[in-house]
Amino acid sequence: MAKNQNSFRTRLHSIALLNQLGPGLITGAADDDPSGIATYSQGGAQFGFNLLWTLLLTFPLMVSIQMVSALIGRVTGHGLAKNMGDVMPRPIVTTLVVLLFIANTINVGADLAAMGEAAKLVTGFGEHEFTIAFAFFSLMLQLFVSYRRYARFLTVLTFSLFAYVAVLFTLKLDWAAIGAGLIGLHPQLTNDAATTIVAIFGTTISPYLFFWQSAQEVEEVDQKPEEHALLDAPAEAPKQIARIKVDTISGMLISNLIAIAIMISTAATLNKAGVTDIQTAGQAARALEPIAGHFAFALFTLGIIGTGLLAIPVLAGSTGYAIAESRGWKSGLDNMPWQARGFYLVIGAAMVLGLGIDYSPLDPIKALYWSAVLNGVIAVPMMAAMMYVARHKQKMGAFRAGPVLGTLGWLSTLVMAAAAIAMIYVAVI
Repeated sequence: MAKNQNSFRTRLHSIALLNQLGPGLITGAADDDPSGIATYSQGGAQFGFNLLWTLLLTFPLMVSIQMVSALIGRVTGHGLAKNMGDVMPRPIVTTLVVLLFIANTINVGADLAAMGEAAKLVTGFGEHEFTIAFAFFSLMLQLFVSYRRYARFLTVLTFSLFAYVAVLFTLKLDWAAIGAGLIGLHPQLTNDAATTIVAIFGTTISPYLFFWQSAQEVEEVDQKPEEHALLDAPAEAPKQIARIKVDTISGMLISNLIAIAIMISTAATLNKAGVTDIQTAGQAARALEPIAGHFAFALFTLGIIGTGLLAIPVLAGSTGYAIAESRGWKSGLDNMPWQARGFYLVIGAAMVLGLGIDYSPLDPIKALYWSAVLNGVIAVPMMAAMMYVARHKQKMGAFRAGPVLGTLGWLSTLVMAAAAIAMIYVAVI
């Protein structure tokens, strides 16, 4: 009897934990998109286990800045672009949002191309056809599926990330070398390594994630009558802030663990076999097969498709939220297309223009690199504006970021500023 009661309590605790996971989990999972997979794969292939420490370093920075973005949305009931517009000159906000649109569109195109390549690796045909199909499926999902169903679908897709953890169980690993890499015993600070480190930071802390998580907190308020902006209902604060903490920490932890798994798997196979130049996620999967076996290859490849389906709506959706909020348009995934025309036109434009990259002479690898540069640059003023809002008494009232979160948030901003300077330096030199 006691055993059954304990089992029942365990199930209740598990259900309670799952109910606290949502925007933060999806945001963290979307960070491991196909372009991110390519970056982590290159880090593992070229430098073995020696850059694993970067992913431990980025974890507290990701948690702090994403928690700030989530709190701004939940406290004010408005997204980042609206709040930034209230504390910054409109031309500056408009410029930043346009740059976000360009960077996200390039990223959408690169991710769609990677998914098409992965599908071809599995089926043996139809790379461009699969790319179009993935784009159409994702767009229809955003246009015609209600927010609650859509959010559940994205949550289910996060499980595709564990394909990369499963790959580890197919490999023989040197845990001593992995441990040394995680604590930075051999940091590998060459010029090439510095470029990869910057790419890892730019891939891990991206502006589209800020806009998405904040907007999803606003969606939660708008779509659930029992929930309110914390400025309007302070009594809800203890429960909601605790949920945001659990949700954000869980999402960012999963994101970084998956990134570590990708870097370990490519380090243990490709680097060990002397394969050190990996530029796309599909290339990483293809190179993995003769070394790690067909099962590892299949898991890696299917993971690319799953993470792409998860990340593309986040990329396009965050662009829609940013532009719609900055222009004062109606926004939200629970609206039908005719109810929020501007919002959905932006999403559609990002998808169509991104798809066009697959058919253009533009090198997707160079496009990804420059989008990372752009993201790294625009992240800095966006993060600074976020931290200003988070400490703004009129905006946040009693829910201003405290000393711990405030310090970590500004530290994240300074780290990204250093990364942006390094990316510009590398691009110029």
